[in-house]
Amino acid sequence: MTIPSVTSAQVRSALLLRDEIALLDVRHEAAYATGHPLFAANMAHDRIALEAESRLPRKDAPVVVYDAGDGLVAQAADRLKALGYTDVRQLDGGLQTWRMAGYELFQDVNSYAKAFGELVESRRHTPSLGADDVAALIARNADIRVLDVRRFDEYATMNIPGSVSVPGAELVLRAGRLAPDPDTTIIVNCAGRTRSIIGAQSLINAGIPNKVVALRNGTIGWTLANHELEHGADRRGDVGLFEGAKAKAREVAYRAGVRHLDLEEVRALEAQTNRTLYRFDVRPSEDYAAGHIPGFLHYPGGQLVQEIDMAAPVRGARILLTDNMSVRAEMTASWLSQMGWDTYVLDGGYDGALEVGPPQLLPKPDPGHRYRRPYEGTNIDTDAMQAYLDWEYGLVEQLRRDATHGFLVI
Repeated sequence: MTIPSVTSAQVRSALLLRDEIALLDVRHEAAYATGHPLFAANMAHDRIALEAESRLPRKDAPVVVYDAGDGLVAQAADRLKALGYTDVRQLDGGLQTWRMAGYELFQDVNSYAKAFGELVESRRHTPSLGADDVAALIARNADIRVLDVRRFDEYATMNIPGSVSVPGAELVLRAGRLAPDPDTTIIVNCAGRTRSIIGAQSLINAGIPNKVVALRNGTIGWTLANHELEHGADRRGDVGLFEGAKAKAREVAYRAGVRHLDLEEVRALEAQTNRTLYRFDVRPSEDYAAGHIPGFLHYPGGQLVQEIDMAAPVRGARILLTDNMSVRAEMTASWLSQMGWDTYVLDGGYDGALEVGPPQLLPKPDPGHRYRRPYEGTNIDTDAMQAYLDWEYGLVEQLRRDATHGFLVI
């Protein structure tokens, strides 16, 4: 069976015009991380049956598959077509032709979210402190609060001593309880750079009265500076808005171009079946399990911003977010909109019939096929950590060379 092809130039044009396109790298994640186009999403050929229908919700959306000459394209295309996808093409010449055309290849995973984070810091001059400075503040019991914005399981594995787990989208919702005194300095950290930059800038954008800084280079920087990490912590932040936080979060979303819809308007959006629509509930999993609006998948807001290529492979699609307290959806939507997504927030909807039950989780990939992040776990490879930081620092210049991103930082 002949698979129709599309050229690298045609794919690039679709990305520049913000047409819908799912550019799928069908190699395993470890190979994908060695180099791929900026907006390519990873969907390994042997996971298509598991992942496609949740990650590619519209069966007639344009899908382009490629590999690096590994012979995987034909079986990937067959599997997609067997699931009912009707517009499946291959990238003519694969990854090698993309490279030969002079187009950029980006390493690692979640690359364009990480590149976006670097662009935010570059344009907004997000303040930060190095590991030695933060360690000195902790040692002298300074009036600070260290908020860890990673997933809770990452935090529990290893964290900055004394820090509290507040996953990214929860920051504006919980910072008022954790740092009620405006004189308390809030230090936001993640494992590396992206989530701490986005988290710190979220609080700054929302107008919290406290001084806010990011921990420069996160737990990687902390480790490279020879400071000890804590293990097994379970401190979590409670809900507590700072004054005016809800209105300010909505204003941030408005400035970013996010639109708000009621249920009737959402039905009109859903009726436009010629466009892909992703629907995400950005609350914590326990809130989602207790009751969620039917049709919305679970994806906590902070992770959604970091992992948007995984959550929404169809670039150019629409994204609709929901949150019964609105703040998390507003802040998450503000970032996705700045990343070039057509983003909406559902107003209300929680007074109707809700579904009860935990999020549906995809089976984890074979560990042998997975790319191991340099910041994962407790094993310390200082060379890999430093190389990772060096790569992140170079992303702004690589975005400039690539010239397809269309990001707009407010």
